[in-house]
Amino acid sequence: MSKNKNNNRTLPRAKGMDMAAVYLPHECERKVKRIVLHPTNRQIVDEFIVILDKRDDFIAHDVPIPNKVVMFGPPGTGKTLTAFYLAHRLQLPLVLVRLDTIIHSHLGETASNIRKLFEFARLTPCVLFLDEFDAVARTRDNNDEVKEMSRVVNTLLQCLDEFEGDSVFVAATNLEEELDHAVWRRFDTRMTYANPDDASRNEYLRLLLQDFACKEGTDLQAASLFQGCSFADMEQIVLKAKRKAIIAGTPLSLEQLQGSFLEYKPRS
Repeated sequence: MSKNKNNNRTLPRAKGMDMAAVYLPHECERKVKRIVLHPTNRQIVDEFIVILDKRDDFIAHDVPIPNKVVMFGPPGTGKTLTAFYLAHRLQLPLVLVRLDTIIHSHLGETASNIRKLFEFARLTPCVLFLDEFDAVARTRDNNDEVKEMSRVVNTLLQCLDEFEGDSVFVAATNLEEELDHAVWRRFDTRMTYANPDDASRNEYLRLLLQDFACKEGTDLQAASLFQGCSFADMEQIVLKAKRKAIIAGTPLSLEQLQGSFLEYKPRS
């Protein structure tokens, strides 16, 4: 996998099975047209990119170059989209790991799969993204379900310690309190996510509606409707409302958004 026009969209594993989906940089760019980052997280990403661009300067000053990012916060708040955004900014493929394919009933196989992924990233520049990271990085202190799971965590720690080259490892979790403390210490960049504040919510609503015919003032009137919603909730509600508008053959209205909100029933 490289920056050429490779149409292969999957990372092969043994016996033809797949451990990841691959998105090339131009595909990542399409995914992030409507990304809204909190100013703090945008600053973290911008600084991260600048550091990687000044790699030689950091090496000359013997300052380690960050290459591991952990993102934590509730579902639907933009963690996965940020991984796509990083891949787009870095012009690297995104390797999106399918968690169900690396976790095996035989934990020795799970550890082996983790090693294969990191070895791939060592040899092939990419953004390696592992969502639901807590599934393989859970604390060893109170892991009563399977004691041998600590072997998986130990393997992960070794891979993180040995991770170098031009790739970036990105992990995301909704359960940061369950991550092993030693795993936390391996990450040089940490990003916190939450449901959007007023400014982020208004900006995202504007992006969702900007290319669709709306009744005048709908975006301003609808802003308060989405208070407490995640970005993912907002997207699904607006899509439902757009479908209603298309069926009715009318510009999108506040009433259609309100009806879609009631049907979707976002979790608070």
